Amino acid sequence: MKCLVVIAHPLHDSLCHALAERAIAALRAAGHEVVVEDLCAGFDPCLSAAERECYYAPQYDAAAVRAEAARLLAAEGLVLCFPTWWFGFPAVLKGWFDRVWAPGIAYDHASDLGPIRPRLAGLRRTLAVTSLGSPWWVDRLVLRRPLRRVLKTAILGTCAPACRFEMLSLYGAEKLAPTQVEAFGRRIEAVLAGWS
Repeated sequence: MKCLVVIAHPLHDSLCHALAERAIAALRAAGHEVVVEDLCAGFDPCLSAAERECYYAPQYDAAAVRAEAARLLAAEGLVLCFPTWWFGFPAVLKGWFDRVWAPGIAYDHASDLGPIRPRLAGLRRTLAVTSLGSPWWVDRLVLRRPLRRVLKTAILGTCAPACRFEMLSLYGAEKLAPTQVEAFGRRIEAVLAGWS
């Protein structure tokens, strides 16, 4: 498959980057074509006034994100590697969704402003890999996994409804033993081993 790995962490020596490298190596070892998009290496997450004004125009002006849009449209597999901060996406990843998963790229508006029509029919598999400082029970029991719900239902569910989605969350990320990181890396490899 053609796989896009999107990394959203500003520190190159971070746990997120290490997990992304593990995913990239697993994909390449399985023979997949891998393109890496490091959002913190220069992507501007701010939706411009001009971009927002044309959201409902006959044609969305994607000129500023043409390369990112082309990589998304070409992807059959998508791996998102990011930290969960305040139980939300890092700003750069949220901005990537705002600017790249846009009308005419990820979806089309209905003529009556009803439900949007998906455009990412080629996207078959998505894996979200995230780290959280909090314990598992806060994310799962108190907040009910907000990012998983947003990714599965609001983003992929509307733009790529046939895409199979999985999410791996590494909890207590500030105080992990190397063995815990290694075990989580093996979980990433096991999920990606099933991609075909």
